[in-house]
Amino acid sequence: MTVTIYFDNSATTPVDPRVVEAMAPWRGKAFGNPSSLHSLGRRAREAVETARAEVAALLRAQPKEIVFTASGTEADNLALKGAFETAQPARRLIVSAIEHPAVLETARALSSRGAELLLAPVDPDGLVDLDWLAACLTTETRLVSIMAANNVIGVVEPLAAIAPRVKAAGALMHTDAVQAAGKIPIDVRSLPVDLLSLSAHKLHGPKGVGALYVREGVKLQPLIHGGGQERGLRSATENVAGVVGFGRAAEIARKEMAADDARLIALRDRLIEGVLAGCPQAYLIGHAERRLPGHVSLGFAGQEGEAIRLLLALDEADVAASTGSACSASHAAEPSYVLQALGFDPFRARGALRLTLGRFNTRDEVERVIELLPRLVGGLRPIAAARR
Repeated sequence: MTVTIYFDNSATTPVDPRVVEAMAPWRGKAFGNPSSLHSLGRRAREAVETARAEVAALLRAQPKEIVFTASGTEADNLALKGAFETAQPARRLIVSAIEHPAVLETARALSSRGAELLLAPVDPDGLVDLDWLAACLTTETRLVSIMAANNVIGVVEPLAAIAPRVKAAGALMHTDAVQAAGKIPIDVRSLPVDLLSLSAHKLHGPKGVGALYVREGVKLQPLIHGGGQERGLRSATENVAGVVGFGRAAEIARKEMAADDARLIALRDRLIEGVLAGCPQAYLIGHAERRLPGHVSLGFAGQEGEAIRLLLALDEADVAASTGSACSASHAAEPSYVLQALGFDPFRARGALRLTLGRFNTRDEVERVIELLPRLVGGLRPIAAARR
């Protein structure tokens, strides 16, 4: 089946053709190992460092503060585990209750090894409870990890209010910015985060490459030992083609973000407006304003239990969407822990429809989905019928 409308950009984005073009030489004749001293190796090293500078520029960071990894998940693991492996007495770890599994499961693994894990609650809009956080920030706190933007509901967390509080308490601040980087401005010169994770395939770059921003002076222990690449924090020969693609994707995102955001916000708001008008039972999930430019999360009152059927109906109509995190697809029939953290009961927490837009989506596609959804939703059974 050919998907004609792709509204699942939070799962992954189509690779920008300009990124494909930049990567092409590094998949062929330019095959050198960037750690080699001959000309092929030096050329590869130059390409890696150029890409590092572009990823750094996206965050207003220094190139030496960027460590390339194989994914955003690995970057999260390096941030959390690397911080706890250093010789520090503080053992408290605070993460939000709606973090991506890459953070939550890593935090739970650390808890099994002696860390004191606290889950920060969120309000019904998905925003972290700042008063709770302030009360839990003690001298025992080693690290706080709060995502920049949530992958399921698209809510942008108030990091500018959170990070200074964490730093004032003497703890390290990490943010999983995989969903946010390249979509909203991030300036680490003014935002006091110590560690920040990002991933190329969320910003129209290739899969299989991510990065961790490590503020100068922050000490981490590596997860992977070997030849000492990436300043000893991530030993392994760099994925040159992937890194080059990441750099080009970051450059495009930095230069075109303002225009892309304005267009995506207009499309997002039209999609929300059209669906709410066409489906009386539809409601928006998450904060109405503090959300990613292209992110729409919807519920359908009385029909939440039929989310999978709605997703499959959209797929049959050549529309790719999702019910939540692609990383939790194997648990799609289970209640979403993100929605439960917002106060949804277990049955309603099965019912989100995530429609996420990207660089290549159009107004015509939005109008087509607005036209299509009322008929598809109308064909679903109500919860009462599903329970009998």
